[in-house]
Amino acid sequence: MSPGFRRALAWTVVSGILTLLLTYWQSSSPATVAVASTDSVAMAEQHLAKLRQAAATVPQKQEILKRLSDDLALREKGIINADTAQQAQAQIIQVLRKLGHDENPPVEIRAQEMGEVRPLEKSDVYGEVLVSVQVECGIDQLVNIVVGLAARPELIASNELRVTSANPKNKTIGVRLTVSGVVPRKLVPGKKGAAS
Repeated sequence: MSPGFRRALAWTVVSGILTLLLTYWQSSSPATVAVASTDSVAMAEQHLAKLRQAAATVPQKQEILKRLSDDLALREKGIINADTAQQAQAQIIQVLRKLGHDENPPVEIRAQEMGEVRPLEKSDVYGEVLVSVQVECGIDQLVNIVVGLAARPELIASNELRVTSANPKNKTIGVRLTVSGVVPRKLVPGKKGAAS
């Protein structure tokens, strides 16, 4: 016999012995015994009753969720939707111009100033944009503009009001009116170094 044939024969015998040992060892290990459940029928019935009770509340919870979602959608209808804070501020100025234009004689905006964009107080979801305008008008016109502002569907309101005497002869006053509007929080710039 050649030396290569002897090596092959030796490897075959060794692998056969290892296969037999492995097979014998696996079959001689104790079989896994199924353990009977320790839960009694009464416990299973109690568990089933709890599950049924929980399942019975699902339709009520879905109804509550639907009502809350509808209420939230109604409230959020007035949020100023814009791609940027500057566009939201421009929308507020358009509202103020329209309110001033509706007066007789029309009230013209003499100056406008874009205020800061900040998180709405006590809210993680909304932001607030500010716009200040300066006008000269009569007291009755100012009252009409402020009332018209409150009647708008947008969530905007007067934030600050400064009144000075302008022209006593024409009975007009100088007004600096700051208006704030609610916007989505994504329009509020984040702090540098902090993740927004």
